[in-house]
Amino acid sequence: MDDSKHLRRILKAAEGYLELELPDQALRELDQIKPSDDLRCQYHILRGEAFRQRKEYEAALLSYHKSHCGEPANLIVLMGMAWCYKRTGQLQRSIQMMKRALEVEPNNPLIQYNLACYYSLDHDKSRALSWLGRAVRADRSLPHLIEKETDFDPLRNDPDFKYLVETIRPAENKTE
Repeated sequence: MDDSKHLRRILKAAEGYLELELPDQALRELDQIKPSDDLRCQYHILRGEAFRQRKEYEAALLSYHKSHCGEPANLIVLMGMAWCYKRTGQLQRSIQMMKRALEVEPNNPLIQYNLACYYSLDHDKSRALSWLGRAVRADRSLPHLIEKETDFDPLRNDPDFKYLVETIRPAENKTE
């Protein structure tokens, strides 16, 4: 097996481990190789995802930054960085990353929902409600997440938030 095929096989194995939420095994695979230039971005993305799954957010950010230079519009990287920034107390940077993700996919409801969460944590009610409304209009499965989403706790007792949640609740819950 030539080096390129061997590297790709290891990267694919690491990706599979991450899908199974086995970050230690993914890192063990990745530690076997020194990636070539054409695979360096993918290598660092996978390392970032593995560290994120292990809740090692600073290490994840380092890997994401190494991959980010080669793929500045990669949603996995942008959203992973936003997620890690939030968990390392860097909410403004988290919002910046999520806005960059939105530039890549402006109609992605998951990005819109996360942006609503981050604005809620930032006590920016207007933006939080605006993005939440857009997200749930685009994806009717999202309202089920709101009740348990702790990111919305700063707005939980706000009358406008309550009204929005009530109007978007799935029809089957309104009859109960």
